[in-house]
Amino acid sequence: MNSLALFSALLIALLLTGCKPPSSSILEKGLIYCSEGSPETFNPQLVTSATTLDAISRQLYNRLLEFDPVDGSLQPSLAEYWQVSEDGLTYTFKLRDNVAFHSTRYFTPSRPFNAKDVLFSFKRWFDIDHPFHHIGGGIYPYFDSIQISENIQTIEAVSSKVIRLKLYRADSSFLSHFATDYAAILSAEYADHLLEKNTPELIDMQPVGTGPYILTHYQKDAYIRFKRHVQYWQTKGNIENLVFDITSQSSLRLAKLITRECDVIAYPVTSEMAILNNEDKVSLQAQPAINVGFWAFNTLKAPFDNPNVRRALAAAIDKQTILKAVYYGSASEANSILPPFSWAYQAPKQGNKPNASYNPDLAKRLLSEAGIKPGFTMDIWAMPIERAYNPNARKMAELIKENLKEVGIKVKIVSYEWNTFRRLLSEQKHDSVLIGWAADTPEPDNFFSPILSCASAIVGSNRAAWCNTEFDETISQALTVEGRENRKRYYAKAQKILDFEMPVVPIAHSTRYLAKQDNVYNINFSPYSSIGFSQVEKNQ
Repeated sequence: MNSLALFSALLIALLLTGCKPPSSSILEKGLIYCSEGSPETFNPQLVTSATTLDAISRQLYNRLLEFDPVDGSLQPSLAEYWQVSEDGLTYTFKLRDNVAFHSTRYFTPSRPFNAKDVLFSFKRWFDIDHPFHHIGGGIYPYFDSIQISENIQTIEAVSSKVIRLKLYRADSSFLSHFATDYAAILSAEYADHLLEKNTPELIDMQPVGTGPYILTHYQKDAYIRFKRHVQYWQTKGNIENLVFDITSQSSLRLAKLITRECDVIAYPVTSEMAILNNEDKVSLQAQPAINVGFWAFNTLKAPFDNPNVRRALAAAIDKQTILKAVYYGSASEANSILPPFSWAYQAPKQGNKPNASYNPDLAKRLLSEAGIKPGFTMDIWAMPIERAYNPNARKMAELIKENLKEVGIKVKIVSYEWNTFRRLLSEQKHDSVLIGWAADTPEPDNFFSPILSCASAIVGSNRAAWCNTEFDETISQALTVEGRENRKRYYAKAQKILDFEMPVVPIAHSTRYLAKQDNVYNINFSPYSSIGFSQVEKNQ
């Protein structure tokens, strides 16, 4: 059944079951966002999953800084302003007054946000002796992957409203990390309360933040309900209740949008665009995303530990066919991990395209030289969910399977339920995987360190488990020099190493979509963060 036929069947089923716009007082005064999956946790420090970050990061928490949603520049948030010393080693943040934490059914704060909360939130992920560091597993994938802890010499509260950080070495990207989804500020007072009750693990599942919404109810694979934080310090929209309706199937999300059961839906796939464009009172938002969809090889396993084999597999796939069949023209071919959107991107010179260009004859020769016999079998893991960087990993895997058949390789396509998929991937059970990355900051390092550094191989966000000391040293040097042109030279060298080693094959940089009812406004749908509803408005 094709996507249009499947959508039609789902729509008819919804109409026959009497599906109507929700009529309860909660939903009439609220907004329903139909999301694609359940969150793994309610603490963004612990994940890199976009599904989880969309659900929790911008609804429940604030950070010291924010990215401007248009140009990506740093803006004040819980820090009113900041200063950086001339040598680039000392950062001082002046904190905002009168910011209230959430009052929930499980905790009532006695004081507003202050420096203790920043110390608690930061020390939890960088101080291994902190009482909460090992709660939740002791792994902080984003911060661990960029090794930021190793560069922090001290952090202190100069006063209740001033925090000072000192580094060992200058880092051009340092400030930007405090505007990412992962840099959430948690309540130190709530943490103390949980320690007294001997239930510290609840801090990650019963959240207390300063964000625009308060968590009220959660049922896995069904819904998340939030209510407005009435003491929120920033400008608010007119939404009293926010509901995440967890609907994993894209065509069912679309059907719910048409029947007005959803106000907004996550990530409609490109094959559904014609339906959306013909639907009255529904509109699409699109933006070039700073992302990349790629094919990663498990370099811990033979023969994928051999760069010649990886280059051969890269040369065997026809990316243009993938772009047409999977992205329907809504993505551009990737010849680098960095998208052209990045200031550090450098287009390949004419006649000097990377090894990843389609060339079956080259693939056969490299495979033969590597001793790979015709009939060799490998698996390709395909994500079970749709992401902007890969809207249909299963279909992509099938296309690659056909390509590899032409060079004598048999493919077994593997998939699991999303949380199981991620767990087994972290255990490095795979031969190769079709996955991707959406950057958290405009910094080019945000593409290299979290998904390809040696540190990220240890924490698991490096799906190739690839570790190359020359590459690591190059991207580290790029952070210590001043000036974009100087930094670009290091990133060009890093990309050259990747072109030769080919731990991952960049496939596409895609456009990101969101679909909504026409009476919904002011959704934060930025390329620099997860989705946010802090200022959303809905006309009745």
